[in-house]
Amino acid sequence: MKLYYSPGACSLGIHVILEEIGKPYEPTLVALKDGAQHKAEYLAINPKAKVPALERDDGSVLTEWQAIAFYLANKFPEAGLWPADPEEQARAIEAMDYVCGTIHPQGFTRQFRTANFTPNEADHAAVAEKGREIAAKGFELVEKTWRGQEWVLPTGYSVADAALFFVSFWQAKRVKLALPPKVAAHLERMLARPAVQRALSQEGLSA
Repeated sequence: MKLYYSPGACSLGIHVILEEIGKPYEPTLVALKDGAQHKAEYLAINPKAKVPALERDDGSVLTEWQAIAFYLANKFPEAGLWPADPEEQARAIEAMDYVCGTIHPQGFTRQFRTANFTPNEADHAAVAEKGREIAAKGFELVEKTWRGQEWVLPTGYSVADAALFFVSFWQAKRVKLALPPKVAAHLERMLARPAVQRALSQEGLSA
């Protein structure tokens, strides 16, 4: 397998999942800050021009965070990253979709790529502030609806934790804004996991 990633991007969550699984894979850098995602070489792999992308052993490529996480968790069930109960499976999808469909694009993309939301540079500060507001509300909702104990799901650690991790990491370590207590404690537990530490090290990131 080959993971196409950019350091500190949302692909960090998939990087963590691959480290948790422990099967051989090749991390392949796509430098978003240099525009590598828009170059023909990468567009031939993922025409959506974003990361993550997972090239499987048969050469086929899978895109979209939730789809990759679902595939990996079910392809390698021995890692215990996907719940057995249909209710908890639905909750895992629910958690991943909220992170990847709301907190990430509406909250953080507004902050990191303000030009995507307005052509007027004078509006960039307002767009970024709106993003901070959306992200904060998103984390507060996660806190308010927390169902698990140490992990997102009551049944234990899963790919949903890797999803929450990458946005929590952005909030605490990149944007340097506080997280609500349960989410902050979850981030600290994630940072203590060897798989997370390996993924961060491989991407040149510090906790």
